[in-house]
Order: sequence, then C-alpha cells, then structure tokens
Amino acid sequence: MEGVCVLPVKVLSREEKERILSTLEVDREFRYALMGLLGFKELLERFSRLEERQSKLEERQQKLEERFALVVERQQRLEERQLGLEERMAKVEERLARVEEELRDTRRLMFAISHRFGMISEAGFREAMKYVVQEVLRVAKVEKWVYRDEEGVVYGYPSVIEVDVAVHDKTHILVEVKSRVSRGDIAELARIRDLYEKVKGVKAKAVVIGGFIDPKAYESASKLNVEVKPMVEEKQL
Repeated sequence: MEGVCVLPVKVLSREEKERILSTLEVDREFRYALMGLLGFKELLERFSRLEERQSKLEERQQKLEERFALVVERQQRLEERQLGLEERMAKVEERLARVEEELRDTRRLMFAISHRFGMISEAGFREAMKYVVQEVLRVAKVEKWVYRDEEGVVYGYPSVIEVDVAVHDKTHILVEVKSRVSRGDIAELARIRDLYEKVKGVKAKAVVIGGFIDPKAYESASKLNVEVKPMVEEKQL
C-alpha cells in the first residue's frame, strides 16, 4: 500500500527462544514486564477483584444465614409460647366449665332443699326448674299438655291431667320435675304416659327429674320403664 511502511517480522531462532524462556524462569522483573505487555497484569487484577467480590458475597451470605437462623429460632419460640398459651386457655376454659356446672348443680340443689322445707311452693319450684328440663333433656322447647281424663286412667276417677312434653328427634318425652321423687311419683307418671300414648297414638318416653330420689323409686322406675334423672350427680349430694 502506498504511504505505509511494513516492517519485516523477525523469526526467532531456537537458541533465542530457549534464552527467552530461561530468562523468564530466573528474571522476575522481566517475566512481569512481559506479562504486562501481553495483558496478564490486567487479567490478574480483574481476577483479584472478582475474588474480593466473591469473598464479600460469601461473607454477606454467611450473615444472612445467621440472621435467618435467628428468625427461625425466634419463630420456634413464638410457636412454643403460643402453644403454651393455648394449653393454659384450654385449662382455664375447662375449669370455668366445671365451675359453671357446679354452680348450676348448687342452684338446683338449693331449689330442691327450699321446696322440701316449705320455703317455695311446688308451682314455684316447677317454674324455677324449667331450665333444668331443657339442660337435662337437651331440648330448646317444653310445652304443657293438658287433658281431661274422663275414664280415670291416671287417678281412678275423672280429672284434668297436666304434664310437660318435649319432642326431641321425633321422640315424645313426658317430663315431671320433683323436689323429692317417690315410688308413687313414678307410678303416676307411668299412667300419664299410658294415657298420652292412647290419646296421641304415639309411643312416648317418661322421665322424672328430681332433687332427692327415694332409693325404692329406682326399682319402680326400672319395672315401669320410667327414666329417673337426678338434678345433680349423686356424689355431690
């Protein structure tokens, strides 16, 4: 090309190549100078920077792992604490339920004692015990059945019969609430049940709820298929 000077390329001999290689092995400055000419120094610096960045990233990762471990540990403590609180709440609710049940039993027993010693009338006692029927039988509504027994099925002569009736799962339940239950009360309710079944044309269940129950009443109830339910547990009387 016009105006361009092309320098001839000298081909090194074998001896010159060996001398250069030997010099590279023993002369550090010469070696570094040659590496700089060839761009190795820049590569080494880039490698050094990359290693430094990698070291910082590894350090940061280690710190993040430590923070994550602390978060996990804190979460575990919170879960354990929550579990402990739930267990305590369950125990408190259980104790509260027992207290409420004991209060209900105590109130029932007080009404029964008051009626037994003439402090309240039978009508007053029955009115106070309406909630007992609902709790014991687990029904929401109890109605009064009134019927004129012309044939004297219950008492042997014509009379007006009154009894509480609850219907639960299509089962008719005749209920009597007494402060004290005797054998006569059992037999009376059994006859009322028989009359009810005859008039209504359905099978009925008879239940007596009492505060104080004569031991002999249980025997009669078993023979006449009448269920006896105490207002409170026997162990609490």
